[in-house]
Amino acid sequence: MKCGFVSIIGRPNVGKSTLLNNILERKLAITSNKPQTTRNTIQGIYNDDESQIIFIDTPGIHKPKHKLGNVLNKQAFIMMEDVDLILFLVDASETLGPGDKFILEKLKDHKNVILLLTKIDKIKNDQILLKIDEYKDLHDFKEIIPISSVKNRNVNELIQTIKKYLNENPKYYDDELVTTLKEEFLISEYIRENVLALTSEEVPHAVTVMIEKIKNEANMVSVYAAVVVDRDSLKKIIIGKQGSMLKNIGSNSRKVIEEYYGKKVYLELFVKTIKNWRDKEHHLNDMGFKL
Repeated sequence: MKCGFVSIIGRPNVGKSTLLNNILERKLAITSNKPQTTRNTIQGIYNDDESQIIFIDTPGIHKPKHKLGNVLNKQAFIMMEDVDLILFLVDASETLGPGDKFILEKLKDHKNVILLLTKIDKIKNDQILLKIDEYKDLHDFKEIIPISSVKNRNVNELIQTIKKYLNENPKYYDDELVTTLKEEFLISEYIRENVLALTSEEVPHAVTVMIEKIKNEANMVSVYAAVVVDRDSLKKIIIGKQGSMLKNIGSNSRKVIEEYYGKKVYLELFVKTIKNWRDKEHHLNDMGFKL
């Protein structure tokens, strides 16, 4: 049985979470076209008849502007250690930039690295070949694989390639387990995803969601959650005129949460301001960020 740990790294918004969801065929990590969507390391477990692959989706590596940014980078760097294989994702539709070069420098001592050129559905085949030529001499990559998670191009081929670099081991987890994430984290992320989808550019970096209580009964689940922002002006945006925005966020989130539980959900949301929460260590600890 081929078993091992595989870390997914890259700059923000290169498709890490989309790839993980595609591989696992379920919504485990939230996605958005806005950068720095993933804020915690997310572990997803893939099983088939001949392998168990534990994928670790990391926060996008970026130039930090606050304590939270430093925490996210630290989490990503830690997850590059003690894994069997690293998947380094690069957006093939963008030019090679300083962010990618920074990550390549961090990878210089890692031997088992596969380069994934993502979002190839956005470019032509001859451009893909040029991208391969551009990157092939920048690191001793085990493989370079063009991929499109949206179009499901080369995803199955990626799984087969990963198996080549894993060792024979007993399974680490039961077949039924898809993730080690806690229920509260998943629900908070589903809500935050809808905040990102429905609000403007200035909101995402300054918002998080805290689950106050989940009450799971026979016919209904009741969820009470706080949307946390760092200033009152954002609170007004999220609440919206006569509460319209918060109502839409709640309605969309409830549908996703009902799919998760398979039954009716009562969702109660409120918004609160914690000034500069991204730079306050005790608040970050309370929200589950590992410092």
